[in-house]
Amino acid sequence: MSKEVTLCVSNAYQKKFYLNPNFEGLPQSIREELKIMCVLYTEDVGGVLELVFDEDGCLQFRTSCEEGDYFYDEIGSVLKIKQYQNEKRDMLEAIETYYRILYLGEGWEDE
Repeated sequence: MSKEVTLCVSNAYQKKFYLNPNFEGLPQSIREELKIMCVLYTEDVGGVLELVFDEDGCLQFRTSCEEGDYFYDEIGSVLKIKQYQNEKRDMLEAIETYYRILYLGEGWEDE
């Protein structure tokens, strides 16, 4: 069974953003940038956006929409995620490193 950890979720249907409380240690500027990025995504595309760490510590973008949601922009979703992965690469890589060190214990064995 894979162990995944949710970083954050933005939901266009409920107009809500959730940040996993385990990540309150991230710098305020990073938390705010995550919120802005995810909320803008759901405002533009619709549906639900989840940022989830897989068992290897890689940050995955997951999207979904309610059945019958004809306003959800599936093509726009793919394009927006690619845009974020390019524009926010440094931030996303830093968050992965943060997760791998604090939660997976990587890097400690060298000391």
